[in-house]
Amino acid sequence: MLDFLRLFVHVLAVPFRTQAQLEAEITMLRHQLNVLRRQTSMRPRLTVADRLLFSWLCQLFPSLRSTTTIVQPDTVLRWHQSDFRLYWRWKLRSHGGRRQVAIEIRSLIRR
Repeated sequence: MLDFLRLFVHVLAVPFRTQAQLEAEITMLRHQLNVLRRQTSMRPRLTVADRLLFSWLCQLFPSLRSTTTIVQPDTVLRWHQSDFRLYWRWKLRSHGGRRQVAIEIRSLIRR
């Protein structure tokens, strides 16, 4: 009965959603179906690309968290947080080599 009420409320809210939200929801649901179709075991194994797609779509459209059925919405949030940490760890990594010498010191050495 609760699922029926959710479906009914969802059908009533659809006309008030933007086209981008609807397209994102369709993309999310289709990708979940594709993941489930390519699996033969009971537990679906998601690739890194699957996780990135889910976390990216849920970041752009937070209302899509309720449409994730093959993973928990908290799991998608955790993936997004770990992706964010990995990005900044990569961005702030050491490039190696010598440090740049200040311009004042270079001019002193030349003199």
